[in-house]
Amino acid sequence: MNLDLLFEASAWASLLTLTAMEIVLGIDNIVFISVLVSRLPAVEARRARQIGLALALIFRILLLLILSWLIGLTEPVVTIFGKGLSWRDLILLAGGLFLIYKATHEIHQGVEGEHHDNASAVKASFTAIVAQIIVIDMVFSVDSIVTAIGMAEHVEVMILAVVIAMGVMYLASGAIAGFIERHPTTKMLALAFLLMIGIALVADGFGFHIPRGYIYTAMAFSAFVEILNVSAKRNRKA
Repeated sequence: MNLDLLFEASAWASLLTLTAMEIVLGIDNIVFISVLVSRLPAVEARRARQIGLALALIFRILLLLILSWLIGLTEPVVTIFGKGLSWRDLILLAGGLFLIYKATHEIHQGVEGEHHDNASAVKASFTAIVAQIIVIDMVFSVDSIVTAIGMAEHVEVMILAVVIAMGVMYLASGAIAGFIERHPTTKMLALAFLLMIGIALVADGFGFHIPRGYIYTAMAFSAFVEILNVSAKRNRKA
């Protein structure tokens, strides 16, 4: 590690900026993991969340260590409807379609009231949830790191920013997952977020970038309204 970076103001500035951006970009991942683990028992949910975030950290660090290969993912490899798509575009398309399918499936289950209470179903569900977390971690990791490449010159700064951001995400994920578990109505809102994020990823894959600021602002406003609803219900019961 280059210790001279400790005395460079530009390195600290890029660290703070990149850390903040990684935390914001990690919101998608936190929501997805929180929704998935909400159907598991508390102990299994905590394990799945820990595994998911640990894998997200590993994927991001590995991608940073192979930056030259990662940058090559942005070169067109296939043409669809006259538009060149890179491996990154194809990964975003696949991830977006997966999120749309998963959110729609979970919404359907929630509306129909389908439940699986036996032990074998829980075990199978845990395995399936971890597998799904691995898939979507890979998608979010590629999107996050490709977006962050231009914000810092040194890999050491990028890795440190990712580690700090994942630590913050780990602390936040427990609170978010707990809130969703205590207030089931918020799960439908979180699924709507995932549906919106999936559509944005598909659009990105086809080259139509939707500024994430719009999406996160809508999410923040909807979450604020839902918090007010939860508070109002609690006050009525008191």
